[in-house]
Amino acid sequence: MAEQTSSPFATLADQAARPEPQIDSQGRSYATGKRKNAIARVWVKRGNGQFVVNTKDSGKYFARPVLRMILNQPLVVANRLGQFDVWCTVTGGGLSGQAGAIRHGLSKALSLFEPELRSKLKANGFLTRDPRVVERKKYGKAKARRSYQFSKR
Repeated sequence: MAEQTSSPFATLADQAARPEPQIDSQGRSYATGKRKNAIARVWVKRGNGQFVVNTKDSGKYFARPVLRMILNQPLVVANRLGQFDVWCTVTGGGLSGQAGAIRHGLSKALSLFEPELRSKLKANGFLTRDPRVVERKKYGKAKARRSYQFSKR
């Protein structure tokens, strides 16, 4: 049997294919997530599953179960629920936009902490920023597209 010879180019290609984890001196990865008008700054580090949003527990900040489910989606898909502590600050928008921004930032931070999770998170669409925003109001209209009521009287 012929053995494969390893060339120096193969090792360079392997190193380029495997990005290094981006972890700071405190063992955290940081990413920014956005959705509608909300901006979330998210820090992730190994821990026991503590989730803090604006110095409050995520269960208190997001009372609706649907919003809490949105927050946990990246951790569930990556099979890392309860293995990371998440600390984030979020500003702007409403609760739904803020939950989407945290999900986006958490996904990016997880992919920086463990680069091998990137393919799973990308396949589920968590790394893509949702570009939909509210359409601006136009002059002569009641809202963005709604006209005033017309009567021929």
